[in-house]
Amino acid sequence: MGDLFFNKVAGVVIGAVLAVMGITELGHLLVPSHAAHELTAENTSYPVDWAALEAGGSGSEAEVDTGPTDYGALLAAADMGNGERVARRCAACHTFEQGGANGVGPNLWGVVGADIAHHDGFSYSDALTSLEGNWDFERLSHFIENPSAYAPGTAMSFRGLRDEAQRMDLLVYLRSLSDNPMPLPAPLPAADEMAEEVSEMAEDAAEAMGDMADEATDAAAEMAHDATEEHDGGH
Repeated sequence: MGDLFFNKVAGVVIGAVLAVMGITELGHLLVPSHAAHELTAENTSYPVDWAALEAGGSGSEAEVDTGPTDYGALLAAADMGNGERVARRCAACHTFEQGGANGVGPNLWGVVGADIAHHDGFSYSDALTSLEGNWDFERLSHFIENPSAYAPGTAMSFRGLRDEAQRMDLLVYLRSLSDNPMPLPAPLPAADEMAEEVSEMAEDAAEAMGDMADEATDAAAEMAHDATEEHDGGH
């Protein structure tokens, strides 16, 4: 009887330890620990891109990575009428009507979604013919923003349209120049929605582990009580 008592007590202790270990491991999964890494000046100080600072000059502001551009949301909010007005700046080099002639630049009817350097009868620069893919919204946005940076060596003399809202307006206008306009991309999930989902998952997991710990504690207490009664009854 004595061996049975100690075996049950050992089972209680092991069950409690496993419950605590499970909760601890869940905490590590939800909140990654950096304690295992050596703290040094290199990995605790704020990273500085010295090359970018030197290139931008002492008065420039450092760029902040805001994550992927939500073209779905930006294009959905764009103003096609304003995009048509922005496109007039390009009229000296491009035509926009279906079947329009090429000028200094190619005709832009159906450009959105078309292959890069696609227009028959126009002599594109090697900078564009060497590019693969099609003119989706992201590629067109980058090209229009800064043609020479996106395609170094391009013959396009336009210096670029830096204003993001105007680029989106222009893109939705160019998209309309087609018998079968390219579908707009879906908006990205909002950051606060993603954070809320992660928080809810963490709370649910913590609650589940808490319930498991409570059940383990109750079971351990009951087993200890039963073992004590059996032990006392055996003497």
